[in-house]
Amino acid sequence: MEENRMNINWYPGHMAKTKRQIMEDVRLVDIVIELLDARIPISSQNPDIAEITRNKKKIIVLNKCDLSDEQTNKRWIEYFNNKNIPAVLTDSNSGKEKEECIRKIEKIMEEDLRNQAEKGRIGRKIKAMIVGIPNVGKSSFINRISKKTTAGVANRPGVTKQKQWIRINDKIELLDTPGVLWPKFESEEVALHLAFTGTIKENILERTEIAYYLLKVLIEKYPTLLCERYKLSEDYIKQQLENEERPENENIYEIFLEIGRKRGCIISGGNIDEEKTARIILDEFKNGVIGKITLEGPNGK
Repeated sequence: MEENRMNINWYPGHMAKTKRQIMEDVRLVDIVIELLDARIPISSQNPDIAEITRNKKKIIVLNKCDLSDEQTNKRWIEYFNNKNIPAVLTDSNSGKEKEECIRKIEKIMEEDLRNQAEKGRIGRKIKAMIVGIPNVGKSSFINRISKKTTAGVANRPGVTKQKQWIRINDKIELLDTPGVLWPKFESEEVALHLAFTGTIKENILERTEIAYYLLKVLIEKYPTLLCERYKLSEDYIKQQLENEERPENENIYEIFLEIGRKRGCIISGGNIDEEKTARIILDEFKNGVIGKITLEGPNGK
């Protein structure tokens, strides 16, 4: 498998429209809740949205924390707290820590509401906006935090369409926004991380190419989890990587094929069904089957 630089042409017109709408709506709110994927907090933070919301009070929600490395989760919370940005870990599927998120919103706005009450504006609701890239779990998070099914949920990136205000409790109203990406990625690594987690649709990049690069990352960062899941020995991985008769990309490709053999992805002639193998690796990563994995740590560590 050749390692080529990726050419990604993916920025559809509706995302530009969504960005303009967020620029208008941010003036209506007191605080911004930004959802990030706990596995890729850097790659899942839209720099355009960061710029649009920079003058607003903010809380960071590290979503899908049940799929990410627990020790690295703690380091990310500490990282954002050191920047004076309150951060919460959440698992949208179970609603974990949603009450903490509500408490933090009310705490951040406590002084503002007190000042307004002194001016006679008693009972004013906190207006919050939730933002995040496609597929970060905003709709599921909203459904949990509001204790009702209000937002459209689907597995396809960017399915939340219409603007809507949602009552969270007696004090907070939440404005939902569609997921939005940005026109140019800072690096191929960011693009790949978004592809691994399903934010970039698989018709933009070849599934086998995405799985190859994910496998490369897992070999480097989580070899034990990889070996346990696919019944490989760490000695086997080491031998393949140290094979000087082939370039590195072919050594990794051979490990990819071995996973296909182990999982019975065999087609006519004894060849490996690469598409099926790629789907297994990607789906099992996305669903946390391989293990709790974080691809980015604070300060690049």
